[in-house]
Parts: sequence; C-alpha cells; structure tokens
Amino acid sequence: MGCEAKRIDAIIISQNVFTGTNDEAKPAAIALSGDRIAAVGNACDLRDLAANANTGQTPARVFDFEDAFVTPGFHDSHLHFFHSALYSSPLAEMFLGENEADCVRRMQELSLRRPTGWLLSQGWREYRWNPPVMPSKHSLDAAFPDRPVALYSGDAHTLWLNSVALRELGVNNDSVAPAGGSYDRDDTGELTGIVREAAAMELMPKIVGAFTDAEIDDAYRGFLARLAREGITGVCDMSLMASPGLDFIRDDSFARLLEKDELTARIHMFPTLLADQSRFERMLRDYTHPLLSTRGFKQFFDGVSSQHTAWVTDPYTNARFADDCGRPTIDPALMRDYVLAAAEKGYPVRIHTIGDAAIHAALNFFEEARERFGELPQGRRNCLEHVENFLPDDIARLASLNVVAAVQPPHITLDPGGPERDLGNERVPYMWPLRALLDVGGTLAFGTDSPVVDVKSMDMLYVAVTRQDPATHEPAGGWLPSERVSMAEAIRAYTLGSATAASRAHELGTIAPGMLADITVVDRNLLISDAADIQKTRTLATFTGGRCVYTA
Repeated sequence: MGCEAKRIDAIIISQNVFTGTNDEAKPAAIALSGDRIAAVGNACDLRDLAANANTGQTPARVFDFEDAFVTPGFHDSHLHFFHSALYSSPLAEMFLGENEADCVRRMQELSLRRPTGWLLSQGWREYRWNPPVMPSKHSLDAAFPDRPVALYSGDAHTLWLNSVALRELGVNNDSVAPAGGSYDRDDTGELTGIVREAAAMELMPKIVGAFTDAEIDDAYRGFLARLAREGITGVCDMSLMASPGLDFIRDDSFARLLEKDELTARIHMFPTLLADQSRFERMLRDYTHPLLSTRGFKQFFDGVSSQHTAWVTDPYTNARFADDCGRPTIDPALMRDYVLAAAEKGYPVRIHTIGDAAIHAALNFFEEARERFGELPQGRRNCLEHVENFLPDDIARLASLNVVAAVQPPHITLDPGGPERDLGNERVPYMWPLRALLDVGGTLAFGTDSPVVDVKSMDMLYVAVTRQDPATHEPAGGWLPSERVSMAEAIRAYTLGSATAASRAHELGTIAPGMLADITVVDRNLLISDAADIQKTRTLATFTGGRCVYTA
C-alpha cells in the first residue's frame, strides 16, 4: 500500500483504476495528502488510514467514482500555449475554411465582433480546399482595403496577409526574407501575401502585439479551463519560433496566474535554444514551483512535408525542382554546436524534426553529445518532436540513444493522401511508426501540437489506436494499421511518456505513493471500450496536485 503518517485530505475510489504500471484497471482507492499521493490500496484500508491520520481534524473528503475510469492525469507533451489560448478566445479565431473565398467570408464575420485593429485567424490548409491552390492578398484586399488581416496556416508555418498588413509589417517588394524563410512573389515579382517559415515567424510578434497583457491573461484562463475539461493536468509549452525573443513562452502571464492561484495545469516551459543561454538559465532559477518550471530547450531543424520544407534525404516524389529535398532551417553545424553546448551543462534539448534527413542529423548530434558528456543527469531526456518520416535504421537508433519521440497522433490523418503524394509509397511505411518505435524499446510522448490540432484528449487517443481521422473516421481499417498501438500504450504515452519528455517521470505519470497527485477520471473504461465509443467519453473530474480543478 505505501503511506506516511500525515494528514489525508481526500480519497479517490473506483472499480477501474489504471495506475500506469501495467495494462489493467483494477478496483482501488487513492489517498491524497497535499499535492502528493500518500497511498494506494483498498478502500477500507485507506478509510481507516485517513481516520487515524486525521484524528481530531476534518475528515478526508471521499470521491467515490464507482466504475468510472481513473488514470494518471493526461499530459500534452507538445503544444503552444500562447496561440492555443489566443485562438480559443474572442481575440482571434481558428478555422480551416472550404476554400479561399470561404476564409475571407469567415474573416468578415470576425470583423463584426472585432471592429478595430488587427484581424487574426489560424487553420487554413490549401491542400484540403476545393480547389487546392494557394491563396493571395488580392481576395483579402477586396474585402479589407483599409484594415490589416493575417491568417496563419494550420501547420503554423505560413502567413497569408493582405496589403495593409504587409505595409504595417514593413514588408515590400524590396524586402529580403530572413534565413530559413521566404516572401512569395508572382511572375512579375510582386508580393503575393504568402510568407513562409522563419519569415512568417518573425512577423507574428508584431501582429499579436496589439493584444494587452490583461487580454492575454484572460485568454490563458480560458484555455486552462479547456484543458481541465479535457482531463489535461500538465502541458509542455514549446517555443513556437526559433529567433531570439520570438518563442512566445509567456512566463510573465504564467507567473501572474500562479501568484493568483489560477494555474490549474502543470506548466513545463521549453524556450528556444540559442548560443546565449541566459534567458533559459534565468527562467530555470526563477520558476521552481511544482506547477511552473523550465525543463529544457527547444529548437527547429526543418519545416513540414506538405510545403516541401521538411528536410528529407531523397527528393520529394512530386518534386518542384531538381534536388527538391527541403532544407534545414538552421545550419547543421550551428545546431550541433547548440546541442553540444546544452549537453555540456546537462540541459535537455527538444528538436523539431519532421523529415528523415533532419531526424538522422539530430540523432548524430545527440549521439556525439552522449559520447562526450555521458547521459543527461537527473532523469533528463532529449526529445525529437513530430518525427514523421524515418530512415529505417533510425527507428531503433532513436530508442538506443534514449531519445524520446514526442509525437502527435492526430497529425497522421491531417493530410489524406499527402504522404503518398509528397514522399511516395516506398517511404510511407516509415511514417509515424508508433508500433515500431515501441517494439524496439522507444519512449513515446503524446501531444497535440495545439493549435495545429485541438486539445481533444479522446480524439488524440482515438487516432493512436485506430490510425483513423477523428472527424471522418477514414480510412476504414486505419492508415498503416500495423502501426496502431493499444489503448494502454496510448494512455501511457499520454501520461508517463509526456512526463518523461518533461524530465519528471520520477514524480509524474503514474499513480503510486509519493507521486504528484495529477489524476483524471472519465466515464468509461477506455481499456475495454470499442473504438467507436472512445470519442463519446466524457471527463468526470480532473485533479492537479490533489486539487479538484474540474467536475462535470
């Protein structure tokens, strides 16, 4: 059972407790003391424990969830909190749109709610439109001749701007894009309004700078409430942009909410890895609260396959020019220097790597770092983010190097037919190889990459175990069904795996004495549910650090 002689604040009881240490859910009770789990055992024993520990004090509160499913708290291993909160708030909007004209119409609707200032949305994906063609500034100019408008793509790598926005941002026909980015131009050399990769990322702070701290804090409160409703007790807030000062890790907002006791999820911050590590080290010193801490670095090594900006070894199957292999977003020699400098100090690094060339090079750097400086201390782990397209031998190599694969299952079905179109049938078997990674001893950490994909826990688990789209439920039988994982494995990746990515597996991700009391309760036993019922599951309660932050 395991316990200490201390006050018991609450007892959680259920016939279906999944501790995360095996693949079953069994009857059990969980005693909570402060923000930790004091004991796990049968209900009678823990009631007696609480009665003895609380003699002369207020009795422990009992939560009897009967046959509901109790699991370690869900933990999103990779999201972008600022933009997720922004697009969940009245300040901006998230939508895909059916085509270019439909997006313009949606922006006109947003303008009625926000009559002044910038108009901002995210979510468009031209390859899912009818017709699947890139938009331009001209349609926005016709609807908004006097107001700046920005639409960020669903994958957060491309901006679509009108002429007013271009002028306000200081971009003109003579502008030179920063390294790793581009300003698209038509055949006459005129800007089209499409801005890609590093160039788009550089402009975003100027666009969102119109929102006040009070507005952002309120958006953060709203997003925290959404996380709680989804049973999410912890997140890794990942740097969104690689340039200095553009990572959108708003530690100031988190600190204000923490001071007001309004943080209802555990926040793990991952600012950008740069040659100057001073901001990271200041954050490491300043944020040591169990609910708010800085856990490691984030960097970007390539883009996305759908735009041919992911760095691949062989040219894209539908190559647009000779040697169309994408490109690294920063010089590989510089990335190597960054990784080695972090490793020398024992700091973990998480790298955005989608293409097989980026994954391979990043593994080379991690391997060299381990050879020179040994394993990272204190259970810290390096991670690769997204890892969509492997060279075959690198699947086992990632596991052998103790590198975590931080993946987002909903990405698998975002672009139906896209992998075959862009990478061809020979490379498809090595895309999102979740089963293969587990079979060679790899560690998966699940997340959503919100706002690229919404923070819907059940959608995320559904895709992992079915390899089918959460909206269409296609393709029948799943895309690469041999790479499906079991529900127990999926939940473990969404709890313990994510805790591992945050370097906190010693105190998060399982239900056991001494662990932090982050616990999620849902209304059905997910381990035995039919796939068709997964998305019907509702969160009944969410506990963060022993505090009930949501009840249905």
